[in-house]
Amino acid sequence: MSHELEHIWSRVQAQLALVVDESTYRIWLEPLQVLEHDHDTLLVEAPPDACGWIRERFGRAIQASVELVLGPDASVEITGSGEDGARAAGEAPRPGAGRRARKQPPARSSSRGAPPTLTATGPLANPKLTFDQFVIGDCNRLAHAAALTVAEMPAQAYNPLFICGPPGVGKTHLLSSIAILVLAHNPGLTVRCTTGEAFTNEFLGALNAGGTETFKLRFRDVDVLLVDDVQFLERKTKTEEEFFHTFNALHDGGRQIVLTSDRPPHDLQALEDRLRERFEAGLVADVKPPELATRLAILRKRVQHDNIVLADSQALVVIAERITSNVRALEGALIRVVAFSSLTGRPLTAELAREVLDSLYPHAASNPQRPRTIAEIQAAACTHFGISSAELVSSARVARVAWPRQLAMYLARELTGESLPAIGRQFGGRDHTTVLHAWRRASARIASDDASREAVEKLCQTLNSGLPKAPSHTPDRAS
Repeated sequence: MSHELEHIWSRVQAQLALVVDESTYRIWLEPLQVLEHDHDTLLVEAPPDACGWIRERFGRAIQASVELVLGPDASVEITGSGEDGARAAGEAPRPGAGRRARKQPPARSSSRGAPPTLTATGPLANPKLTFDQFVIGDCNRLAHAAALTVAEMPAQAYNPLFICGPPGVGKTHLLSSIAILVLAHNPGLTVRCTTGEAFTNEFLGALNAGGTETFKLRFRDVDVLLVDDVQFLERKTKTEEEFFHTFNALHDGGRQIVLTSDRPPHDLQALEDRLRERFEAGLVADVKPPELATRLAILRKRVQHDNIVLADSQALVVIAERITSNVRALEGALIRVVAFSSLTGRPLTAELAREVLDSLYPHAASNPQRPRTIAEIQAAACTHFGISSAELVSSARVARVAWPRQLAMYLARELTGESLPAIGRQFGGRDHTTVLHAWRRASARIASDDASREAVEKLCQTLNSGLPKAPSHTPDRAS
């Protein structure tokens, strides 16, 4: 067996281990052997006395795993040892022997004995992201309750369920939890997990290869469809059209749909109205950045799960107070502190945590205040420049109003967690592209003009917020 073939088969086995229980995998799927990879077909050998049963019982799961590793056009051929012997001797096997029909739609079954079918990519395939590992707080209580209800009663409660919130607050964790619990309660259901980007790429690939009918079967012949980062579909006309029909086919057929996005549906301005309306037709549950109590609970759960030894429990308080943006950054900070403690041999104390975080997050150390609101920024700008709030949000383009407006939009983006569309709505109902243009103009002016930078410094002092860092992130972010 070549190294490449061995690598492919190990990835397929890893996927299979996720979709069946451990004992089933050890008894029936672990003994399978890969023989060859010919174009898009993977030839797999099964014990001759169990070959037919494995095809019948686990064919869908094996096919789904192969597709996940090799792509949507891949197929698998399951053959018995005898059939393989004929092949090895140079004899052509009986036509169709051992071959699973390519791209057959999955048969529906409510039998609890059927193997669970789950196809997922990236973090959505992580078996550790379960409801048991999810920390509940005021920031995510509604989204967690809705996700749990959907997992226990697919298509009977909230359909669609739309979970929105900034990056790193647990949306993907909830999607993965839904998939795992659905299959635990209903092993016969077919669950497909994907992302907006993966859906787009698969559709374009199918379109170029003339395989759109196969693509439709993959996404429409399922019981539960989970799509992460659905905002990726914006401005992709053909993909939006396909997703619209996929959504309708599933919803009209009584299948569960769960979507996540970094913005609520009404802020997906570049998405077709008919899609936004369907997203809003179910339950929209938002997830906010975690408050201090939730951040502490997340850190304690991680410490317990990873068996981390703390010399001082206040170290977690230091991390939780310093890192406020999202769960991903919070856990990253904990990993850095633990790594520093391990590598230097120093006990994990509050003092050590401060030392590590002061070097890694200097802006957070000097700016621990709460995020400002858009209204506070607008009021400060009006006072500083001597204009009225009505002028600030008006359509006037005279210099004495235009620059304060651009600067206020810039600060709103830098000092609040609001999306571009949300900022635009509070500046006279402007489009998000106008806010982005103002941010770019203000950034350039601040970088090249000392007087403009001084104005920003004075406004930040008035708002009691640290000076925004020089823009280094991509300006196209809309969350």
